[in-house]
Amino acid sequence: MRITTTDTAYHLDSGHYHLTVSRTDPSAELVGWMTLSLLASVNTRGGRDETYETLPPVLAEREGVAVFDFPQRTTEWETKTVRLTCTPETIALEVRVEGDGVLSDVTLLGGRAVLNTRAAGTFRSGVHARGVFSPTPAHPVSVVRPVSAPVALTVIGDASPGRLHAVFSPPPLVLAFCKDEPTGATAVPDGQWLGASVRAGITDLTFTELSYEPLDGGALLRLDYEGHTEVRGAWTSPAVVFRAASSPWEAISHHRADLVGHGLAPEGPTGERHAWWSEPIFCGWGAQCARADGVSPVELSRQDLYDGWLARLEEHGIVPGTVVIDDRWQLTYGNLETDEAKWPALREWIAARHERGQRVLLWWRAWSPDGLPAEECVTDAGGRAVAADPSNPAYRLRVRAIMERLLGELGADGFKIDFTQWFPSGSHLKAYGSTWGLALLHELLATMYEAAKRVKPDALMVTHTPHPAFADVSDMIRLNDVLEFDARGDAVPAVDQLRYRHAVAAHAMPGHLIDTDQWPMPSRADWLAYAREQPSLGVPALYYVESIDNSGEPISGDDLRQVAEWWRR
Repeated sequence: MRITTTDTAYHLDSGHYHLTVSRTDPSAELVGWMTLSLLASVNTRGGRDETYETLPPVLAEREGVAVFDFPQRTTEWETKTVRLTCTPETIALEVRVEGDGVLSDVTLLGGRAVLNTRAAGTFRSGVHARGVFSPTPAHPVSVVRPVSAPVALTVIGDASPGRLHAVFSPPPLVLAFCKDEPTGATAVPDGQWLGASVRAGITDLTFTELSYEPLDGGALLRLDYEGHTEVRGAWTSPAVVFRAASSPWEAISHHRADLVGHGLAPEGPTGERHAWWSEPIFCGWGAQCARADGVSPVELSRQDLYDGWLARLEEHGIVPGTVVIDDRWQLTYGNLETDEAKWPALREWIAARHERGQRVLLWWRAWSPDGLPAEECVTDAGGRAVAADPSNPAYRLRVRAIMERLLGELGADGFKIDFTQWFPSGSHLKAYGSTWGLALLHELLATMYEAAKRVKPDALMVTHTPHPAFADVSDMIRLNDVLEFDARGDAVPAVDQLRYRHAVAAHAMPGHLIDTDQWPMPSRADWLAYAREQPSLGVPALYYVESIDNSGEPISGDDLRQVAEWWRR
């Protein structure tokens, strides 16, 4: 790298990017992409962190790396320094503080300050790009959106307005910026891209959400810690790593490589892959929804109905290697006792499927406190159970017992783990341990994963968590529920969403199998187009047998024979 120094700036040419670092104010120009604000706010439960004086940067060079430290005087901390670490290919931005406090939220690429010029308020980085790519499916569907639109990468969400952005929970924590206007809900422009990813391992992923917050040509990033991360002495934030890329897919690959290279994510799956995991899947949820007429689909997770659906599939040449018994085969979501009114002989049913060469997965609703004592749960201010608490030793023992019962006694072969986005969010919530955010979700999945493998080493654990640091708690990544419309209200083809989601998962976790999912489908034509594409992109999953739930269109025997032919290719 070559650095030229003038009275007002350091000019850095790495061969991959040009960066001009101001010597007079806390900013740096990443040429062509952003005017980086080198302010940050590390807010606490005690108050907002506001910078009231910025000092000149200090440059240190060593072995091809340039480090710029921007000391700042602040209201909440004894010391605060924003650091830029520049290598030939990357720029990493982080904030370091000393003192004591409990984090509420942290902003990077901007923050609250009174500058030396006496300008005051919230300052943001200037964004010169035109589009921003999001790796998490959201509604309305918008893969590359205008840079003026916000993005949330999170473990919190549901189907309520403004919350359907946790279909992947968590997604890879990477944004990518492009210089062309986005066109189409799933279109990805050609040309140059700039990736911006979060470098942090599980122990430092104690926030629940990374949000990109644009306003009037500027933007900052916010990490929401929700008052559950305590600082005693010193703390350094996760780094935001900038790197040029040829596409958003390469930006995701860079993100994974960066985490693996720094020892912050596994290189790939930690266990052996078993041949049966790659067999096509039948999941009964779509059939349950299509059969529902005046009743809830969860009432139709029944042994007799699954027998009928599987018989019809076999009649037309479809014999799935794996069968998923979906919501709600269990009496309670938290303790997972079999509902014998619906499944009167589940152990015998599973054994019969084994005799036919099939495996059986059970659907598991993550976090649910249903059927659990409050002592084993995260609780709210009134003492009410909000979510299962994986930091509690009693709950971990319960999970072990559940695995012994379901995998050992019943003979099930693994789990489809759903609803990881129902994280127990809230600053007032109380857990047994101190872990929070993405790290607490990882602890939940690790508890389940380790307990399952102890009972049955080839148990298949399916999640929708395509973050590279979650590679050790999942065997297969599920692409999750299909969405419907773009921002204009136009329908987005399901197969286009499939290709986008597959690309995210395949680049974030290239060593993992992918469950291509299949629900919900807007029409028979969409379903057939989706089913045709599935075998080329991952493990095909069939959800429909008799009709399409959204349109009511019947599924013919010829349709099923066509699916069987696609599976054989």
